[in-house]
Amino acid sequence: MGKPTGFLELNRIDNVTVAPLVRSANFKEFHEPLDEKTRRAQASRCMNCGVPMCQSAVRLSGMVTGCPLHNLIPEWNDALYNGQYDMAAWRLLKTSSFPEFTGRVCPALCEKACNLGSPACAGGGKNNAVSIHDNELFIIEKAFETGYMKPRFPKVRSGKKIAVVGSGPAGLAAADLLNRRGHNVTVFEREDRAGGLLMYGIPNMKLDKSIIERRINLMKEEGVEFVFNADVGKDVKAENLLEEYDAVALCCGAKKARPLSAKGADSEGVMFAVDFLKSVTKSLLNSDLKDGAFFDVKGKDVVVVGGGDTGNDCTGTSIRLGAKSVTQLEMMPCPPVERSEKNPWPEWPKVLKTDYGAEESIAHFGHDPRVYETTVKEVHAKDGKVCGITTVQVEFRMIDGKRTLCEREGTEKELPCDLLLIAAGFLGAEDYTAKAFNAELTPRNTVASTGEATPDYASPNGYKTNVDKVFTAGDMHRGQSLVVWAIAEGRECARQIDEYLMGYSYI
Repeated sequence: MGKPTGFLELNRIDNVTVAPLVRSANFKEFHEPLDEKTRRAQASRCMNCGVPMCQSAVRLSGMVTGCPLHNLIPEWNDALYNGQYDMAAWRLLKTSSFPEFTGRVCPALCEKACNLGSPACAGGGKNNAVSIHDNELFIIEKAFETGYMKPRFPKVRSGKKIAVVGSGPAGLAAADLLNRRGHNVTVFEREDRAGGLLMYGIPNMKLDKSIIERRINLMKEEGVEFVFNADVGKDVKAENLLEEYDAVALCCGAKKARPLSAKGADSEGVMFAVDFLKSVTKSLLNSDLKDGAFFDVKGKDVVVVGGGDTGNDCTGTSIRLGAKSVTQLEMMPCPPVERSEKNPWPEWPKVLKTDYGAEESIAHFGHDPRVYETTVKEVHAKDGKVCGITTVQVEFRMIDGKRTLCEREGTEKELPCDLLLIAAGFLGAEDYTAKAFNAELTPRNTVASTGEATPDYASPNGYKTNVDKVFTAGDMHRGQSLVVWAIAEGRECARQIDEYLMGYSYI
């Protein structure tokens, strides 16, 4: 590296985070970048390891650790440190389709596998993982700022036509690579804007929607066609796409939400989290919330079922809308503060983290909103509208050799509730699109693939479905997952489509 002793001399410095009480007053992004000199110094902490676990995406103990995109992290960290911004962007974009997305919303699998964050390097406060996530974001934003990011057109068009169904990260990644290869790509999106859950599932304060629009506009300039309000399998017939296009990629996500089984769960005011978040973001974009086309929680008690990222987003969104209180229920026990012996580096650390929504709740209400080992037992309604819930503590026990969720007797508790948001995960794809193409589904309600073996850990059977010309990628293929995995799947799917059409691929 340009500065071999950087990791010995410098502490890790993250981007500045706006204070909870300040940021929760609006829906703006709340991480402020470091100045250029400091960011370059942070890049010097990268050690150029002999085995850079950050970019390896290796399988350990049944888990994949490191970057699924195999980003050339030491290379672009070195270029960043030396002020070679175009070089850094070139090496970053070699493997990553949308660094401006992952640089904002990825949980940074790379950093958790960074050798500098390993126990062997621990101590002194200096040897924390390299700030890969923030470095990545700086590089791509610098590329847009300097004009490095401009339309790049294929030298030759193949004449092949490809339909990509779904414009989430997997669909966009597939469309981007296939277009650069010279194929004619049309993306069909059932919503009024591109992005999938990037647009309507992730709140604006985590990913400003202008960032998505900027990328979509660039892709349009490069020749990708987008068709909105086109619900394939309903409004658009699958047979028409099969007849008109040489290949079809199904990238519709895994948006079939897990329902709540408690008594009274059909009451008005019980909503899936994704529907709530979508309504707020759409209203924000359409009218700056002036149209009132969302569930107004001002002065109301909100309960969120689910302790993951989506539940946290519901908490942060509800606070911004002026909720009277927010409670977040989680069935699992509270994670440990430090790694257990069964969760060694470089695996993903299964430890307690306090994300932005919980931080804001603590600042506003004086306590952590999360209640562990607890779920909803009954929903109470008045005139058909939810007015409260009964919660109960739960635990897992082994019964007849099976791990079973059981209630703890005498732990029922009443909570006021005007809006109950279900953020309990997903049960696979909304399968009507797959069925319209006669694509086979797995027992997990994802689209099955039957292609040749591939080294991609996500998809040992490739991306081709049982139907000729039809491929699949992203959450629709692997189930609910991370944006970075969806992009990785979209890229690999594009390679297989290109090989199918041309007999070879250099994507």
